[in-house]
Amino acid sequence: MEDNTYISADGVYYEGIIRDIKRSKTSLQPIYEAFTNSLEAIRIKANDDETFQGQILIKIYSTQNIDQTFSFSRLLIIDNGIGFNDKEFKRFNTYKDFTKGFKNLGSGRIQFTHYFDTTTVKSVYKAEGGFREREFIVSKKKEFLDNNAITYHKQDIGSSFQTSGSTIIFEGLLDPTRNIYHKLNDASLKDALLRRYIQYFCLNKNDLPDISIEHFVFNEKISSSSITNKDLPEIDKTTEVNVNYSKISDDAFTIVETDNHEVFTINSYKLNKDLLKYNELKLTSKDELIENFEIELQSLAKDEVIENSHFLFLVSSDYLDSIDTNERGEFEIPDNEIFSGEPDIFQNDEVIILDLLVMKLNESIYHLYPQIERIQEKRELDLKKLKEMFLLPDHLDPSLEISINDSDKKILEKFYTSEAIKKAELDSTIKESIERLNDLDTTSDDFSETLEEEIDKIVEVIPQQNKVELTHYVARRKLVLELFTLIIEKNLSIQKSGNRNKDEALLHNLIFQQKTTTPDKSDLWIINEDFIYFHGISEFKLSEIKYKGENIIRNDLSDQELKYLDSLGEKRLDKRPDVLLFPQEEKCIIIEFKNPDVSVAAHLNQINNYATLLRNFAKPELRLTTFYGYLIGEKIEANDVRAYDADFKFAYNFDYLFRPQKTIAGMFANEGKDGSLYTEVLKYSTLLERAKKRNNIFIKKLTDRSLD
Repeated sequence: MEDNTYISADGVYYEGIIRDIKRSKTSLQPIYEAFTNSLEAIRIKANDDETFQGQILIKIYSTQNIDQTFSFSRLLIIDNGIGFNDKEFKRFNTYKDFTKGFKNLGSGRIQFTHYFDTTTVKSVYKAEGGFREREFIVSKKKEFLDNNAITYHKQDIGSSFQTSGSTIIFEGLLDPTRNIYHKLNDASLKDALLRRYIQYFCLNKNDLPDISIEHFVFNEKISSSSITNKDLPEIDKTTEVNVNYSKISDDAFTIVETDNHEVFTINSYKLNKDLLKYNELKLTSKDELIENFEIELQSLAKDEVIENSHFLFLVSSDYLDSIDTNERGEFEIPDNEIFSGEPDIFQNDEVIILDLLVMKLNESIYHLYPQIERIQEKRELDLKKLKEMFLLPDHLDPSLEISINDSDKKILEKFYTSEAIKKAELDSTIKESIERLNDLDTTSDDFSETLEEEIDKIVEVIPQQNKVELTHYVARRKLVLELFTLIIEKNLSIQKSGNRNKDEALLHNLIFQQKTTTPDKSDLWIINEDFIYFHGISEFKLSEIKYKGENIIRNDLSDQELKYLDSLGEKRLDKRPDVLLFPQEEKCIIIEFKNPDVSVAAHLNQINNYATLLRNFAKPELRLTTFYGYLIGEKIEANDVRAYDADFKFAYNFDYLFRPQKTIAGMFANEGKDGSLYTEVLKYSTLLERAKKRNNIFIKKLTDRSLD
């Protein structure tokens, strides 16, 4: 090869090649290409000398900025392999050379040109009569492409060196925004190489070259790292998987498996979770990790930890090596979805389908470790509980594609999104039917028949639509009741924290949030279904309560009334009923919650007092004369209640007491105009029992299953 010569080739147009072979999405691809070349050069040399010990030294040069960050300058990869003799140099310069013993595609140098302005190679190789030294440059600069070349052969001269080897120098980063290079140091590059070549390193653990990485700042070495056997995990388990080829069926409607198959090997590595952040399933090509091809690990959640470890499952196969492309690791394996739109993938009769490959690999991984089987069983149990909790169907639509990596939130999100789409379709069907009604002609002969058809369509759709909405409604209520149960049984974390007793506030806020005025957004249905439809307030001073936008307390109180309200230091209008509801004029519902640890009997007069204040000091236009009181607690001794007030009676059903009527005194301006109060005294647990029975009736009708 002549010195100072651009190397071109017949039938090769490099400007077109540069355009067609895209820059790899893997930023460090040029380094990987050069590192692979070094490994191969060392392997070739080792084949002729069993005592030979290979060496690879990588030097990273940076400058330091004012803000103490680094900027990439250049990178050297130095090896003591066979060097670029005439044979290897010819291969390097032959586009798509397939003759090299390591399954190279001969396109790696294209990535050199995409990332660096110049890549200089200085190589010493053994020739007849001694050693020679060759230097050449790889680039896509204008002067190169003008000569239809990306390689410039600078010189080939005799050398005083007595051993072979090569130095590759990357300079002039073409995309300065590639921060990965500016942040590159010995430690980060070591991690990247370990990840990329884990398969190769582990398979060749006993024959690895000495690999060192050094980081220089302003030509001064500041740190270094090395890759040794201590960095490499042992292969924990290995298994082989047969994956059949597929072809289109004779009727061209389905995909069928053939008898031919490919063998895929799964090597499993068990790594400390601090070293491997997630469980991963990765394909490899030529013993290198393929970074840009995602394959789903369905047998194990990515963040699942087993014995403080994560697992890396690496898949290798001659098939994967054979379909690798010029971009190295950038290949496609068709799936069933592609088949439905592009049957041309079967132009070669038989192909490996991704869906089948993924299924087979995950089946093998599932049975590879008993721990994974147990995790899967627990996952199925958790999913079953989630279905029961939210009244999801036992058999979810396969189109939801529930993954083992999906959180409960993600599963629910997928389900409700699917339901929303179905609901939109149902609504659309109803709308279309109604619109078609406008076009009906009552005088036509088929009017009755056509009308019946549209009615049938609507009648069929509406129950489906209502069932979806009712299921969500009932499922939410079920969750509320489960929370109610936890509070009563004191099983919430806040109840176990040792802080002051908050049971009453927790129950109050569950049923009707304090300081709110929206019963329709509350869970008052636990007490009575009708209560959520009334006007009402929760935990306001009597003096601040409004009904239909106006204060309910009169603003014309007499001196005598004001004196009474503040007598004995009571400040009676500052009292805060837990809940007041106004179903209609003249009526008022008063609800009081008591701490489950407090005896309810001692508070029987509290609702009477609130009713008296409202009867006498509310605006006359409200005409509050009829009151309904609910005193709710858990510590209820029926005999104590009747001892305080013998007018309370035992209810025939459920465990509660009621007083049919109590006179509420009319005083001051209302003197002689008494009101009446109906009162119930009941337990939280009784409320819960009632509500569960009501809700479970709906659940049975919706799902044909009881969830007591």
